Amino acid sequence: MRRRTFLGVVSAGAAGVLTGGLQELLAQTSTSTITSRSGETFLLGGDLLVNRLGFGAMRLTGEGIWGWPPDRENAKKVLRRAVELGVNFIDTADAYGPETNELLIAEALYPYPKGLIIATKGGQTRPSPGQWEQDGRPEYLTQAVDKSLKRLKLERIDLWQLHRIDRKVPVEESLGAIKKAQDAGKIRHVGLSEVTVAEIEQAKKVIPIVSIQNRYNITDRDSEAALNYCEKEKMGFIPWAPIGGGGTRSLSKPGNALEAEAKRHNVSVVQFALAWLLQKSPVMLPIPGTSSLAHLEENMAAAKLQLSADEWKAIEGKVTG
Repeated sequence: MRRRTFLGVVSAGAAGVLTGGLQELLAQTSTSTITSRSGETFLLGGDLLVNRLGFGAMRLTGEGIWGWPPDRENAKKVLRRAVELGVNFIDTADAYGPETNELLIAEALYPYPKGLIIATKGGQTRPSPGQWEQDGRPEYLTQAVDKSLKRLKLERIDLWQLHRIDRKVPVEESLGAIKKAQDAGKIRHVGLSEVTVAEIEQAKKVIPIVSIQNRYNITDRDSEAALNYCEKEKMGFIPWAPIGGGGTRSLSKPGNALEAEAKRHNVSVVQFALAWLLQKSPVMLPIPGTSSLAHLEENMAAAKLQLSADEWKAIEGKVTG
């Protein structure tokens, strides 16, 4: 199937969940995954219906993930177009910008369409461009939740994720503060980022965990154990760097292992990598990000690429995981 055909199919029917099908679909199923007019979906936390191909907003910032994007109006167009194409799960963090990414989402999309889920993260600080430092102190995280609510213009955050575990603070103390925020109605569900199976189980003793966000893609499968755990527990797995991230690890760079296979199927390497993630597991929730409208359209078209299990297995064998 060629890219032009992909885009026609996606544009024609992708926004089904956002235009009124949410409650009807929820009423029809009690399982964790179902199929809707916009393709495969997942019930995050058992009650949030998300289209499995979401959008990561991190790239809608300045260089070094610092400050406002160079073209603020274009960034807002990208966010609005993502929703038009059927995205109802947008991932951000208070550290992106810092703060500007959450503010931009509110500028572009508030008042939010019914069914749109904004997931954010806290627990990392940004002293300067390129610097990331953990802060898991309960008092800091309590403040971070309140500030994210204000910037995003939300009364409750549907999914709040601990951006990283702060090794200087017992995770029970960090998540204890988040449990209080959840009990106060400020957070609906809680997720973790960059964690092992042991750390997930440790966290679940303090608070229910509905999702994990770890680095994962077809050429980087170090988090396979965490993915398998999420499948078993019916938890969402949100792979960051779904197409390899930036720099030399990016799958969009020429000469990568998927190039020949993508060309053989008349799609881009990026579409191929995203389609692989979607077929890999029913709990997989990729969040490819871009600041380009054209790339956004290309990414969303990946949901329509269908290959047999044997074809995917053969392709995996050609790629070093």
